[in-house]
This record gives sequence, C-alpha cells and structure tokens, in this order.
Amino acid sequence: MGATARFDQSGLEILDEWECLGLLGSAPVGRLVFTLGGMPAVRLVNFCVDGDTVVFISDEGEKFRAAERGDVVAFEADDIDLDRHLGWTVTAVGHLSVVSPDEAAALKRTLPLHTWAPLRNQRLIRLGTESLTGRRLQPWAQRPTS
Repeated sequence: MGATARFDQSGLEILDEWECLGLLGSAPVGRLVFTLGGMPAVRLVNFCVDGDTVVFISDEGEKFRAAERGDVVAFEADDIDLDRHLGWTVTAVGHLSVVSPDEAAALKRTLPLHTWAPLRNQRLIRLGTESLTGRRLQPWAQRPTS
C-alpha cells in the first residue's frame, strides 16, 4: 500500500526527499542563491543531479569563489503548468565545493553536463544537499478540503 500524501496548511503536497531529487533531475535550469558582498544574489544555472548532489559548470567568478569558500547556499528549481494551474518547487540547501579536476573529468564523461554560456575556464561545482524540501500544487479535484 502506498504512502499517504501529506499537505501543508496552504494545501500544497509536501514531497519526500526522493521525489524532490527526481523532480530536480527533470528540470533543465535552477537558481543558485548565495551571498555576494553581504547581499543575496541569484544566478540561473543549468545543472545535473548526481546521487543526492547538484553539479553545475562555472567560470572562475563569483559562484566559483563561493564554492572555494564552502559557502552555504540555496538552490531552487520548479516547473509550472500555467494552463492547468499545476506545478512543483524544490529547494536544496547545503555547502558548495569545487570538484577536483580528476573527479570533474569522470563526471563530464558520465553526466550530460553542458554549459550554455561560453566559459573560458570551466570548473565543476557541487552542492551537497543537507536539506531538501519540495511542494506540489495538486489538481483541484485532488486538493484537500478544510
């Protein structure tokens, strides 16, 4: 027998970690949220899910420096169907790290990692997920009533 769906006070379905990872893996683009000069910064990145981590390519700029420092960041991806009023959102929180050159070479052979921007010095960055949360907006007929 399947697990019973759980809902928050707004009627959004609460997703478990495995469902969050699956949905993250289906999204082509996500948002990296980090601190830049003491202020929040948000950057779009295309990425891949590797186990329970998020991996993306960066140049040696602000995202790379955040990874070198091991900053705690948030990463968010979502999908929305405007016509049917359906969608989901997943947020991962954890520490960034720079992937070693040897591991980066292996990951580039096994993951469909591609950068959309013309980066001169491509470096791989990993987000180790320490917290993973997600919500899904259900079809009207399946939404809980109070």
